[in-house]
Amino acid sequence: MNRVLTTAGISLLVSVFALTVYHFAILPTQQLGIPTSSSGEMISQKGTEGLSVLTNFSTDGDPENTGNTLTNIPDFREAAYRTMPAVVHIKSNKTYTQRRRTSVWDEFFGYGGRGRSGSQTVSTGSGVIISSDGYIVTNNHVIEDADQLEVTLFDNRSFKARVIGTYPLTDLGVIKIDALDLPLVELANSDNATVGEWVLAVGNPFNLSSTATAGIVSAIGRDLDIIKENRDEAGMAIESFIQTDAAVNPGNSGGALVNLDGELLGINTAIASPTGAYAGYAFAVPANIVRKVVEDLIEFGKVQRAFIGIPDQGMKNINNAIAQQYGLELSEGVLITELAPGGAASAGIRAGDVITSVDGIEVKNSAKLMELVARNRPGDEIVVRVDRKGAVEEFRVTLTDAYGNTEFEATTRSTVLTDLGVDFREADREKLNVYKFKHGVEVSKLVAGKIREQTDMRKGFIITMVNGDDVGTAESLIRRLERSRGMIRLKGFYWGDQYYSNYEIDLSE
Repeated sequence: MNRVLTTAGISLLVSVFALTVYHFAILPTQQLGIPTSSSGEMISQKGTEGLSVLTNFSTDGDPENTGNTLTNIPDFREAAYRTMPAVVHIKSNKTYTQRRRTSVWDEFFGYGGRGRSGSQTVSTGSGVIISSDGYIVTNNHVIEDADQLEVTLFDNRSFKARVIGTYPLTDLGVIKIDALDLPLVELANSDNATVGEWVLAVGNPFNLSSTATAGIVSAIGRDLDIIKENRDEAGMAIESFIQTDAAVNPGNSGGALVNLDGELLGINTAIASPTGAYAGYAFAVPANIVRKVVEDLIEFGKVQRAFIGIPDQGMKNINNAIAQQYGLELSEGVLITELAPGGAASAGIRAGDVITSVDGIEVKNSAKLMELVARNRPGDEIVVRVDRKGAVEEFRVTLTDAYGNTEFEATTRSTVLTDLGVDFREADREKLNVYKFKHGVEVSKLVAGKIREQTDMRKGFIITMVNGDDVGTAESLIRRLERSRGMIRLKGFYWGDQYYSNYEIDLSE
């Protein structure tokens, strides 16, 4: 009997000891998802590429521990708290109409061309508040072709928005709502973004407002050639995207990509997908490009684009094949094969040089080079480091505009142009001569504003008369519009038409 009791007692003690070890040593690691060996020791978990994704995990709270501790688990709550109130929902309304053509006889029957009819489409996207008085940055493709823009804030207040300016070459645009004391997102230095850094994407995918998704920066300086149709005078769009694996879907366009401090690293713009929905990778315009474009659009109504004087076809990204072809000992950089008149040639840079950095920032490909140049304005000076047959040399390059000028158009955009949603330029003289007009002003750009709200005017319309008076220059037309009140009537033509077109716009609305 004593032997039985002794055996039972020993068994009980062993059971208690085992339960104690399990409760205090093994169970916490299982709750945390930490893989353990049969002996209870924590082990490494290997990914498909053999990379360790969890090693040396410690729960002792030791701040000196250099391994992955509980404090190393990323916490997105602070970033979400700071960002979500500053990310807005944008609704873009567009009406498709059939423009009525009018002959000179319609003048006698009082046709004004103001009526609108047709099907209406509504698309949605996101935007990021960048100033407390209502300036919002978004994607150009979110707001282009819109007749009206409605912005809904995080607190569900809605505002009508007007377009301050757009820049299709970076797929960015700035809109404005009349509100004060708004929450905003501070812009980060996107040069500090690193592969593997945790990021949060905030937007309104599939009309699911205020949605946050997490991921990492998976690449930088990506050139996708997705806005190639938006070429400028020198034939070069600007693409140097931050790539992330945070889930981004339709509706996220124009939303925020932020770091764990809640600072804006970029504006979410595109996804790589065969289906149109998220398939693993998304791309954002870097904050340093956003900052330059936004500042220019707010101050001037247009982007003051700088050029280095190297055409698109004159740049080659260094890879193994290019290095062997040209006898280079480099594996990264931008090889110059052709120069155009401009800052680079004037500074002494030659074909055959390999650009390796600009202003101390490493240049691995032409996309990064274009990004670094585009952050500047005509007249600015940059320091370009090149490898010339193995020797490192530096050049101070003065940037120009597309036409070789170092000055930029430092004029403030007229408020009336913003309200109307229009830009003008002098009409082509040959077109005016064909129609036997001495003067004319062409509509060079249309965005959401009174013209689109009230008429079906299209880009390319050439204005020849305002309220029955001959129009002069674009500048004089703007001055007249600034002085006008109430209804104005614009008469003109579209190139190739045999009819006049007339539009009435109520400036008081």
